[in-house]
Amino acid sequence: MSEKPIEDNGKAFLVLLLPISFLIIFLVATWRILLALIVLAIGFKVWQEYQWQQWTVRVNPIFHQLVRENQGRLTPMDLAIKGNFPGTTAKRYLDGKASEFGASIVNSEESGQSYYFITASILGNILDSSEPVKELPAQTVTKTARSLLAPPTPQEEEPETESLPKQTHEEAQRSLEKQLIFGSLIQSELAKRLNVYSSTVYKRRNDPEFPEWSRSKDPDGIAWSYSEKTKEFFPLEEEG
Repeated sequence: MSEKPIEDNGKAFLVLLLPISFLIIFLVATWRILLALIVLAIGFKVWQEYQWQQWTVRVNPIFHQLVRENQGRLTPMDLAIKGNFPGTTAKRYLDGKASEFGASIVNSEESGQSYYFITASILGNILDSSEPVKELPAQTVTKTARSLLAPPTPQEEEPETESLPKQTHEEAQRSLEKQLIFGSLIQSELAKRLNVYSSTVYKRRNDPEFPEWSRSKDPDGIAWSYSEKTKEFFPLEEEG
């Protein structure tokens, strides 16, 4: 009775031993070939990574230019069109940059996937643009009867709600010389020079009459123009 189970176990062991033996013989006979294939695969992977790193170095200037021009918002199509390479490659590149700089990725039905890269200058423009309109306390209107023949006194004139306390001409001149080192002013700097709120400049910057309006506010009578490309304000030279 006991010999049969032992015989069955021996057969089962032989069934397992045969394929294991064939596998060991195969590995012993082909280990050099298998090792060479593994080394080739690793070398090919390292070479691909090196090629990718060299390619990204050439694409980085294009990426930086698009970030400045598009105020930090990029799509794979923008990069693919600018760099003239496939969209899948552009998406892989932007995914790497988004992970590197912590960019936000937004999916929308209209524009697809968009990447938002925020720089210090872009953040400053966003804060300037989103500054709420500040209102000064309204003056109390007195109902005291006034003579029709008496001209109104200067003290009774209602001040412009957008104006701030005026600075001296010397202070404005020194401030302008320091700020115009780079040939332009940002929104908050121009607002300070014109003695108005930054939100007022933001609302008026695209008006055709903005140069004349800014001239009337400027302590030196300088007219200013707004550049959509650089998001900065430049003084207009006097003609003649």
